Amino acid sequence: LQWLRNPGPQHERRTLFGDMVCFLFITPLATISGWLCLRGAVDHLHFSSRLEAVGLIALTVALFTIYLFWTLVSFRYHCRLYNEWRQTNQRVILLTPKSAHIPHNQQSLLGLQPLKRNSKETIV
Repeated sequence: LQWLRNPGPQHERRTLFGDMVCFLFITPLATISGWLCLRGAVDHLHFSSRLEAVGLIALTVALFTIYLFWTLVSFRYHCRLYNEWRQTNQRVILLTPKSAHIPHNQQSLLGLQPLKRNSKETIV
């Protein structure tokens, strides 16, 4: 979720947003178009227009092949960007054991103040 809020440089943010909008727009469009092409192919088969039916089936296969290829390439690109972001944006919290032999006034000098844990943080 942190990466989605701030994926990195401005051009990466625009690319991610643009691909998400395209995915949300193209998915229903491809689905409806494919369904209409297949429905038309079935209708053409009933009227013995086999050439038109084969053409509509080929169009449907081409449509879904291009859609799946774009989705895969886009997904892999954003996964690569996420992995690069994750390698350079790590949050590490160092937990030190409570020390009974160090007086309380010296603990603050050593930086041993009580830590508040955030639910999003990983203990290392």
